[in-house]
Amino acid sequence: MPSMNPDGFEAVLKPDCFYNKGRENSNFYDLNRNFPDAFEFNTVPRQPETVAVMKWLNTETFVLSANLHGGALVASYPFDNGVPATGTLYSRSLTPDDDVFQYLARTYASRNPDMRKRNPCRTKIEFPGGIVNGYFWYPLKGGMQDYNYIWAQCFEITLELSCCKYPRKEKLPSFWNENKDSLIDYIKQVHIGVKGQIFDQNGTPLPNVTVEVQDRKHVCPYRTNKFGEYYLLLLPGVYVIEVTVPGHNPHLTEVTIPPKSQNFSALKKDILLPFTGQLDHIPESDPLCPIIPLYRDLQGHSAATKPSLFLFLVTLFHILFK
Repeated sequence: MPSMNPDGFEAVLKPDCFYNKGRENSNFYDLNRNFPDAFEFNTVPRQPETVAVMKWLNTETFVLSANLHGGALVASYPFDNGVPATGTLYSRSLTPDDDVFQYLARTYASRNPDMRKRNPCRTKIEFPGGIVNGYFWYPLKGGMQDYNYIWAQCFEITLELSCCKYPRKEKLPSFWNENKDSLIDYIKQVHIGVKGQIFDQNGTPLPNVTVEVQDRKHVCPYRTNKFGEYYLLLLPGVYVIEVTVPGHNPHLTEVTIPPKSQNFSALKKDILLPFTGQLDHIPESDPLCPIIPLYRDLQGHSAATKPSLFLFLVTLFHILFK
């Protein structure tokens, strides 16, 4: 998708490093604040461009994506918004897949010669390794990357590729040269983790079946597509996949993700459910979960969101001697 905001692109007649005229669409709405939010209600009128993207996300099984911006040099990863359950009391907001997101952001930043510097744009905030948690940088409501991860089952990061908000067209060749290796390496990461199909006893693919990894379940459970396919981005290690079909006990399968993907493919693991007879009809849902703030009343979902003793002691020391 070359641009989600063609109106904003056309509105800028003269490139400028700081002026933000092209940020909004023709209705004067920022589209990256226009998506449903999982942490608080977003009452801003949904714009046609946003609705089109949301519909597009339902037409394909997207697994990995990135959105490209200007104004900084950093790879930002979810969440952009948050609640105490995701770690906001400690100036961060982490997903259940935080290890994967940090890996994805580092994969991109490490191949960009300027992004991997701590402060290439000479701003007040530094980005060690060229990556940052979105909420830690600055919280925002209605962003696209949080929506994609929660409701579209698609891991997305935000790539800020230029210190200038709107650089001159003469810079495009250098942008390509600086980001080509990063883009290619990032695209390859769609092949990490595990993928496969879920079948019933008769070998029939099962759509809309919940497929989650124990200890990293999503607030909107990930499910198979219409072909019974599932995709889970995971780093090397041992995991237990939990498949849940309405009316049946969860089916557990242990998988070991090898250190390197084989032939540009995630580990393939088809799962045959040991159910006899015809399964009850599994209703399809679109969207998979209601478009409401799903995280409002949730407890902490990961040990990564909880403070360590070291963090507590550092915080206490800071308070006592500030």
